[in-house]
Amino acid sequence: MRAIFLTAALTVAALAAAAAPGARPGQQARIPSAPVTPAPVATGPVVTAPAPTPPAAVRLEGPFALASRVYPGTVRRYWVYVPPGYDPARPPNLLLFQDGQRATRPDGSLRVPAVLDALIRAGAIPPTLGVFVTPGHRSARYPDTLGMANPDHRAEEYDALSDDYSRMTLDELLPAVARRWRFAADPRRRAIAGTSSGAIASWTVAWRHPEAFGNVISFIGSYTSIGLRLGADGTPLAYGGDVYPGLIRKSPIRPLRVFLQDGRADLDNEHGHWFLANQQMLAALRWANAHADATGDRGARYDVDHVWTDGGHSDADGGALLPGVLRWIWRDQPARPRAGGAAAR
Repeated sequence: MRAIFLTAALTVAALAAAAAPGARPGQQARIPSAPVTPAPVATGPVVTAPAPTPPAAVRLEGPFALASRVYPGTVRRYWVYVPPGYDPARPPNLLLFQDGQRATRPDGSLRVPAVLDALIRAGAIPPTLGVFVTPGHRSARYPDTLGMANPDHRAEEYDALSDDYSRMTLDELLPAVARRWRFAADPRRRAIAGTSSGAIASWTVAWRHPEAFGNVISFIGSYTSIGLRLGADGTPLAYGGDVYPGLIRKSPIRPLRVFLQDGRADLDNEHGHWFLANQQMLAALRWANAHADATGDRGARYDVDHVWTDGGHSDADGGALLPGVLRWIWRDQPARPRAGGAAAR
C-alpha cells in the first residue's frame, strides 16, 4: 500500500506553544466553540519552539484492510503514522486511536498524525508510532463511500464490556502492524485513545489488559448504558459502560495512567448522562486510590487527571487539549534530541 503524505495543518511552533504550562491538570477549563489555541494540560518547563518552518510532510501509511476472526464477516481499515527518523532498532512508543477515519482527517478536530509529528519534531514527546483503526463494517470489503460515517458494527465492538475487542486488537490488529513496523512492548510506552464510544473501547482494552496498555486517553467517553441488552423479562443479558465506576471501586487497581475530558453540555438521553458518567469515573478512580492508601495497600495506583470543558458531544475540545495530553502521558519519558540540538526540557 502506497504511503500517503499529508500536509500538516499545524506548525511545530504552534503545537510547541500549545504544550506550554498554564492551566494545571485537573483544572476546569473553559474552551469556546470557536477555534482557539489549544488549552495546555501538562505542567512542567516550557517546550522552546524552533524557528518557524514550512508545514511538515506527515508520513501516514494506508489505509489497510483487516478482516477479523473475532468478528466474522466484518472488515475494518487502519492507517499507520510513521514518526520522523523511525528506526526499527529503536522501537518507538505506540499510540492506538479508535475511529481512525476521523482521527486522521487532515481538516478535522483531532488531526492526530499532524499533532504527533509536530510534537516529535519539536522534541516535546518521544518518537511514537500511531495506529488509527476504524470500527468493523459488515461486508467483505470496506466501503469507499463510508467517509467519516460510523461503520455498522461500531456499537457491538466499542460499547461491549466483553474481551472481544481486546482480542481483535491484541491478536489481530497489532500483529498485522508489527509485520511492517516495530513498536515498544512496555505498556508504559503504549497509549490507547478514543472519543465517545471509542473512549470506552480504549478503557475496556486497558482495563482488561494493563500488561498491554498502560495509558488511556478518553475524550467525551460513553460510560453509559449503550451496551446494555435486556431479555424479554427485563433481565440484563449484557451490561453497559455505566457499571464501570462500580467495577473500579470493587476491583484491584490496575497500573494505568488515565486522562479524562468531557463537556458540561454533553449528551443526556436514554443511554445516560455523559458528563455525570465521566464525573463518576473520575470519582471512582480517586476513591480507589484513597481506599488503597487508607488500607495500606502497597500495590499500584491510578495516575489520573482530567479537564472538564463547556463543550458538547464533539471532538473539538479533546482536539484542542491533545498536544498537552500527549505531553502529560509521556511526561516521564525522555524525548530524543531534536535535529541540530539537545532534546527540549
